[in-house]
Amino acid sequence: MANSVRVAAVQMTSVNDLAANFATCSRLVKEAVSAGAKFICFPENFSFVATKDGESLTIAEPLDGPIMQGYRSLARESKIWLSLGGFQEKGQDDAHLCNTHVLIDDTGNIRSKYRKIHLFDVDVPGGAVYKESSFTEGGKEVVAVDSPIGRLGVTVCYDLRFPELYQQLRFLHDAQVLLVPAAFTKVTGQAHWELLLRARAIETQCYVIAAAQAGKHNDKRESYGDSLIIDPWGTIIGRLPDRLSTGIAVADIDFSLIDSVRAKMPISQHRKPPEFWKSASL
Repeated sequence: MANSVRVAAVQMTSVNDLAANFATCSRLVKEAVSAGAKFICFPENFSFVATKDGESLTIAEPLDGPIMQGYRSLARESKIWLSLGGFQEKGQDDAHLCNTHVLIDDTGNIRSKYRKIHLFDVDVPGGAVYKESSFTEGGKEVVAVDSPIGRLGVTVCYDLRFPELYQQLRFLHDAQVLLVPAAFTKVTGQAHWELLLRARAIETQCYVIAAAQAGKHNDKRESYGDSLIIDPWGTIIGRLPDRLSTGIAVADIDFSLIDSVRAKMPISQHRKPPEFWKSASL
């Protein structure tokens, strides 16, 4: 494995048009390849953002359906890995889907799938009411996978607020890079997006790649934006000039930096196992 490898994080404003979103994704893949990236991360709901209730269920497909076949072809033809965070995968019945993060390698094969564990059931202060669990099946498996940019910890959006998942990915599954595709609301994004991402990077000593939806998708929905690439010391190393634009942030994953940060601050040696906290006097 080379000592460093270039990655790209997408920022885009998906709409309720599968073809239009695919065209945007294809253009951004070409940009990433031209910039030398070997791996590109797309945000949650990259292929479709509903305008009306029930629309996402209508377009939901199995992972061997035509929508994902198009993205697999895109990866193969462009010879680049795709992180597709937040695909509307058909659920076990017509009333449910899975919010699925799909990883496709540079030959067009699906390498892994992660179904979002933490579902966004929230009454946002000053914002809208969301009830993701009303139409989404929650996942039950923690997923880590090897790739050209290191060992990946795979998550989606609201997972970001649950540090125990990221602790598992780092300390039990040896993750080096954490993927956080998202469609954060404007209110929560302004308050917490960057803070949470940098915290996850620092406390796990991993790179974090956070691809974000940005701006107004329709009259009812707006996302915060601000796609970021963060190093294991918590430093932002990739960011678009503004958080409403469509484009890519590019940065290099430096494996020697991961080793250096972990050697100088050996938290893996100092952390207490779960058994300690069960027996400790609190």
